[in-house]
Amino acid sequence: MDFTLKIWRQENARAKGRFVTYHVTGISPECSFLEMLDILNQQLIDKFEKPVCYDHDCREGICGACGLYINGRPHGQDDGVTTCQLHMRRYRDGDTITVEPWRAKPFPVIKDLVVDRSAFDKIIASGGYISVSTGGVPDANTILVPKEDAELAMDAAACIGCGACVAACKNASAMLFVASKVSQFAKLPQGRVEAKERVKKMVAKMDELGFGACTNTGACEVECPKNISLSHIACLNREYFKAKIL
Repeated sequence: MDFTLKIWRQENARAKGRFVTYHVTGISPECSFLEMLDILNQQLIDKFEKPVCYDHDCREGICGACGLYINGRPHGQDDGVTTCQLHMRRYRDGDTITVEPWRAKPFPVIKDLVVDRSAFDKIIASGGYISVSTGGVPDANTILVPKEDAELAMDAAACIGCGACVAACKNASAMLFVASKVSQFAKLPQGRVEAKERVKKMVAKMDELGFGACTNTGACEVECPKNISLSHIACLNREYFKAKIL
């Protein structure tokens, strides 16, 4: 398979970026998108040109590092996958593919397709954890948790913090990310001790970092590779209102 790639190249955070067109040939349909970029980079290196910089790590859809904006969608055309799980059989021979970094003020471009997503780390550091002693595993197992609550907490905990929700949102909102991190603790007894302070601190940090407001368009849920439900944002709002009022 042959493809024309229009890839965003930007030397550093202060430089002006631009799209550069490349052509790759002989790509197997079974190649993942990142393997195809590896082939392109080897071709560039062989010609003494600078390879395209992009983030990746596990290549198993676990870490969320491989955040690319492909043909107008975070992580590409498949639903419920990260970029590393996207395969070239999803495209037609001869297709033109446009590849960009996440576009959001809180995610500044570092170089080419690499963005600084440390804003998510700062939100977690502000309160997205349990600091009180909850005992060991035997102690935890003695606390009865309704099955529905346990399943909702596990669904929320599936968030890998890739930032696709922010990239998909017209307001660059981080509400789905923050909601999943709040919801995973709010549903469990161990998380209730610090619930009020947690939600207030995380929302305040999200606003401070420049993420936009949620207008319930649902793009975040559609593009989330882990299919995190929009209902967790409702949980976040309830937790926030309770923390402010009570």
